[in-house]
Amino acid sequence: SALDALKMLRDEVYDLVITDLRMPKMDGIELLKHVNDISPGTQVIVLTAYGSVESAVEAMKLGAYDYIGKPIQSPDEMELKIRRAIERGKLIRENLYLRRELEKTLRYDIVGKSPKMQEVFERIAAVAKSDITVLITGETGTGKELVARAIHENSHRKDGMFVPVNCGAIPENLLESELFGHEKGAFTGAYKREIGSFEMANGGTIFLDEIGEMSPHLQVKLLRVLQDGEFQRVGSPRVLKTDARVIAATNTDLQKAVEEGRFRQDLYYRLNVVNIKLPPLRERKEDIPLLVQHFLNKYDPDKEVAPETMKILLSYDWPGNVRELENVIESGCVLSKTNTITPDDLPDYLKEASKQRRRLPPDGDMSLAAVEREHIKYVLDQNGWNITKSAEILGIDRVTLYNKIKKYGLKKRSG
Repeated sequence: SALDALKMLRDEVYDLVITDLRMPKMDGIELLKHVNDISPGTQVIVLTAYGSVESAVEAMKLGAYDYIGKPIQSPDEMELKIRRAIERGKLIRENLYLRRELEKTLRYDIVGKSPKMQEVFERIAAVAKSDITVLITGETGTGKELVARAIHENSHRKDGMFVPVNCGAIPENLLESELFGHEKGAFTGAYKREIGSFEMANGGTIFLDEIGEMSPHLQVKLLRVLQDGEFQRVGSPRVLKTDARVIAATNTDLQKAVEEGRFRQDLYYRLNVVNIKLPPLRERKEDIPLLVQHFLNKYDPDKEVAPETMKILLSYDWPGNVRELENVIESGCVLSKTNTITPDDLPDYLKEASKQRRRLPPDGDMSLAAVEREHIKYVLDQNGWNITKSAEILGIDRVTLYNKIKKYGLKKRSG
């Protein structure tokens, strides 16, 4: 009976319940409502006689997976529906598990349960207690600004402003004004006084992203701020004070830049008091299912990812890291015509990379650089060498893409 079924569901997890609509004491519709409450993930197939199809459709609106007409005409069709219902139930339970895991592992708005990310969390907690200068290193798309925000929001400065400045995205002639402000008439177009980021961040935190792109001229001025807490607006002799905590980030090798004379050694040591190194996504693939669930929650909580799709996501090396994964999930949520993101909803380059990986001989593994080179070349070719679009797909900025094109000697196909 329905009551016996509910007792069994309370004691144990079942993949599937097949129930008649008409039963004594409790009908199939009532049973369905209880199953949804007691055992999320357990699928229900309703048996219905001809003439009760409307009731079966009503049951499906309430969450039943499907219905089967009586008498059963096609055992094969019934077997197929049962198999699909069980697969659906397993997928739902996997997603429920991932959501619970996500709640346990989401710290500082950063997702990760891998040992490498646990080390990052420990460092965030340690440096947040002080005003020490921090240098965050890691590839593009690894979440350096998220870490900087986490440090700020867990420090005594959390009520002050968090001011991010991308040193690589602002032209040098404007970056000085962005950082230190300017007086009226200081340069063409300076129609009024503007305060800079260091003034805005007074009592808070300034985050200097892509610090390695800063010119030698501005490196000297930044060193003065770090040493003495002093700066001057552009066009003003007046010395101003700031109490802004400095957190910097880079995706380049600053030590190498120092050795090559492109970055001041004294500034490097001032910035690199504590280093937080963020691992690339390919080195923490165990976090991918949690990240996928996190982005599904963000863009469309009703969506889920098919097991075949997850296999492709896990097999890929993600040169654009977490940002690239987020872009893929966001586009999948938009393109998927059902509640399940299938491989067909993934970008072509991702499916092609999966095929190429399967074609590699066991002893013919390419180096990481070779894999990245081929992947970037493929994305560029597929998008007619449109730099903006290709950079967006790869999850990196235009400057980084130009640098990688130069690094790997990539050239546009003729014709």
